[in-house]
Amino acid sequence: MDNPMPDTGATHSQNASGNRPVVSLLMPIYNVERYLGESLLSACGQTLEDIEIICIDDGSTDGSAEIIAKFAAADARIRVISKPNSGYGDSMNRGLDAARGTYVGILEPDDIMDARALELLVGAAENVGVDIAKGNFELYWSTPHERSEFFEVARQSQCGKAVCPLDDEFIFYQKPSIWSAVYRRDFLAREGIRFLPTPGAAFQDCSFSFKAFASARNVVYVHDAMLKYRQDNEGSSVNAKNKVFCTCEEYAEIERWIDEEFIRAHGDAAARRLMRVAQVAKYDSYMWSYVRLAPEFREMFLARMAREFSEAIRKGLVSLDDLKPWKRANLTAIMRDPAGWARDNASFADAGAFGRMRYYLKLGGPGLLVSYALSRVRHE
Repeated sequence: MDNPMPDTGATHSQNASGNRPVVSLLMPIYNVERYLGESLLSACGQTLEDIEIICIDDGSTDGSAEIIAKFAAADARIRVISKPNSGYGDSMNRGLDAARGTYVGILEPDDIMDARALELLVGAAENVGVDIAKGNFELYWSTPHERSEFFEVARQSQCGKAVCPLDDEFIFYQKPSIWSAVYRRDFLAREGIRFLPTPGAAFQDCSFSFKAFASARNVVYVHDAMLKYRQDNEGSSVNAKNKVFCTCEEYAEIERWIDEEFIRAHGDAAARRLMRVAQVAKYDSYMWSYVRLAPEFREMFLARMAREFSEAIRKGLVSLDDLKPWKRANLTAIMRDPAGWARDNASFADAGAFGRMRYYLKLGGPGLLVSYALSRVRHE
């Protein structure tokens, strides 16, 4: 689609004066001119106006810089950081360093933020006094025809009250979706929560999200959808060899952090429990990564996955019994013969939900199929 021209109706000069805004909204940008204008319009159109929008241009070579400049000229709340290409994690860290807001929000430049998103998130956070306010979102497709699908991270019954993630671990098993939340900036700074500055733009949100929720004293969930998460701009995120093991690097960092930092604040027993949580979440992340890999990289990824989980089970960090039945059966088959599994199930990654249902029916019969189907419905 054509990028809309900025027409915000005001320059919002209150944040140009140096006063601290309520929210610093970080937008990491790299070669996304097709969607950037619509995304920036949604940022500028927030009903919570006391914000700054920090655009970090990671060396874009398309028309992204020109689009940012047009919006910045029309809205004084936009701050621009331009730098040579160094990757998503480094861009986000630069944004965190520049942020001045009480809260930090994140908007990917191909997504569309609901106009009330920041108002709802900040309102929920202030109402109960928490480190993080986290909302739901919509899966969004603009082609071949426009459609949206509500994605429920937190159920209505889980929303509106302060909870400690270490007491209710479900959030660790969700896709990170760091952009449907706001985080107190002083909390992130105090806990030293940042992004791994690994090259590329694949999965750098995993360790950030895990550390944030593991460190938070309490959080609040909001049932409304905060944004439209675009699904038709995902094809090439891990189709390069240097990105094959990005998820592995993220979980290596999570494990290091638990062993070296979390344990100091919470003790051995809590660290062992969180390590088990990390290993269960790791299975989901690894399989999610696997189905997005280019075919030529899948076998080498499964071989590493098999080694890591075999070692984790040997060390007692996790048990197969910690996994749901269909995940347990799948991981057992992969650990037994990763290359053989990759060859025998070459269509697994491209089969979609129904194709994988047929696979689990073949692997473990109707009981395993029912377990898988229920997990799909619950986004587990």
